[in-house]
Amino acid sequence: MDIFTSIIDFHTRLDIFLKLGITAILGLIIGIEREMRRKPVGLKTSLVISIVSCLLTIVSIKSAYLFPSSDHVNITMDPLRLAAQIISGIGFLGAGVILRKENDSISGLTTAAMIWGAAGLGIAVGAGFYIEAIAGVFLIIISVEIIPLIMSVIGPKQLRQKEVLLQLSVFDKQEIGHIIHQIQKEGISIKNIRIKDMETAHFIQLKTTIHYQRRTVDVYTAVSNIEGIQTVEIESL
Repeated sequence: MDIFTSIIDFHTRLDIFLKLGITAILGLIIGIEREMRRKPVGLKTSLVISIVSCLLTIVSIKSAYLFPSSDHVNITMDPLRLAAQIISGIGFLGAGVILRKENDSISGLTTAAMIWGAAGLGIAVGAGFYIEAIAGVFLIIISVEIIPLIMSVIGPKQLRQKEVLLQLSVFDKQEIGHIIHQIQKEGISIKNIRIKDMETAHFIQLKTTIHYQRRTVDVYTAVSNIEGIQTVEIESL
C-alpha cells in the first residue's frame, strides 16, 4: 500500500511540476515580447504572474479535496475559488502600468491586457487545459505582433497611420495660419490644435497623423524648415 501511495504521490507531484514548467514557457513567450518592445512589464514580471497564477490554481483545486466530509460536518468548497480572486486581484497590477501623459494620450493598455492574459494562461494550465493554454498564447502573440502588421498594409487608412505630437513656438501670431497650412502641405494631417499665448511667443500643440512608414526625423526636418517657426518639439505617440 505504501509503494502504491508513493507512486500516486510521485505522479501527482510530477503533474504539478509539468504544469508549472508549461506555464513558465508560456509566460516566457509573453515576457520576451514585452521586453523586445521595452515595456514596463517584461520577462520577470510575466514569469512571476503566470507561474504564481498556475500555482494558486493548483492549490485551489487540490485543497478542495483535502477536507473530507464527516458525520457532523459537510464541507463543500469551490475548487477554483482562488482562481476567481486572481482575475480580480491582477487588475490592480494592470492599472499600475496604464499611464496618462501630459498630452492626454493613454499608454499601457496592451501591457495591462498582457498581464491579465499571463494570469489567465497560468489558471488554464493549472486547471489542466494545456492545449487550450498553448493555443491561447500563440493567438495572443499573433494578435499583438502579426495582425497589426497585416492591417497596416491592407487595412483602413486610419490603421496605416501613426500619431505624432508637434509642439511649436512662434513669435508672430499672424504667421500661425500660414504655418499650419504649410504643415498640411507636407502630408501631415492635423487632428487637434491647441494654441497658448506665452510672454515671449505663441505655443502651438498639434496632434497629427502621418503614414506609418514615414520616419519621425523626416517630419521634424520638414516642419523645422517652415519659415516663422522658432522651436520644434516632436514626439511619436
